[in-house]
Amino acid sequence: MSDASRLDLDSFSLAAATADLAEEPAAREHADCLEFRMDLAAEPLDALADYDGKLPLLVTNRPRWEGGDTAPYGRLDALATAVEHEAVAAVDVELATLRGRPEGTNDVDAAGLFDRARSHDAAVVASVHDFDGTPAPATLDRLLRAAAAAGDVGKLAVTARTRGDALALLSATHRATTRGDRVATTAMGEHGSHTRAVAPAYGSCSGTRPRRGRPSSDSRHPSSVDRRSVTRPPTRSTPTARPGADGRLSRGRRPSDGV
Repeated sequence: MSDASRLDLDSFSLAAATADLAEEPAAREHADCLEFRMDLAAEPLDALADYDGKLPLLVTNRPRWEGGDTAPYGRLDALATAVEHEAVAAVDVELATLRGRPEGTNDVDAAGLFDRARSHDAAVVASVHDFDGTPAPATLDRLLRAAAAAGDVGKLAVTARTRGDALALLSATHRATTRGDRVATTAMGEHGSHTRAVAPAYGSCSGTRPRRGRPSSDSRHPSSVDRRSVTRPPTRSTPTARPGADGRLSRGRRPSDGV
């Protein structure tokens, strides 16, 4: 696996979302990595154990309250096991989870998952999804700031009801990257679909291509965007979060050579 353990967070990366790792060969020509939707896979850990593809993996195990299909019991444990795989370069964890939202019965809590990811050189993407609309600019700024502080990348996906909503998200993306935060943003819905192609020009460091044959659960985006159709931002080194001795998340700085 020549590239399967590397993911450069300081240049734009396009993830192909899938619940079937057998799709990896077909994804190589249009994506930089796979977002493995563990919550939509029948036996995700078995599939991961058998994975020998070339693309690095971003693993996601989305709970039902954030648009996914995983029950809370054992959800974090599955992610903690997943990050031990050498091909896993990043793990997506909801900002609410990192902030301590109750999560059923797990042997590993959010802080433990963060530490496990760190010990295996996997980046943490702290994500927020709004399936109802686009918050006010001040709220967008607050969410991006909080997500970027909680992980190596702060991800924010909103639903654009108007073109103005899409513009508000792009503006918030620009403000976030101007202040030094590493963020990934996208607007769902018809009025936001174009943001997948243009958000990188405003500093978004990653995007997601939907699963084949259907929209992704956090986008409803067109599937025509690939890594050749986006404008990639310049590389940069940005402050991120690290767990302190007390297990709490605190600001730090991650090396710019990726993970």
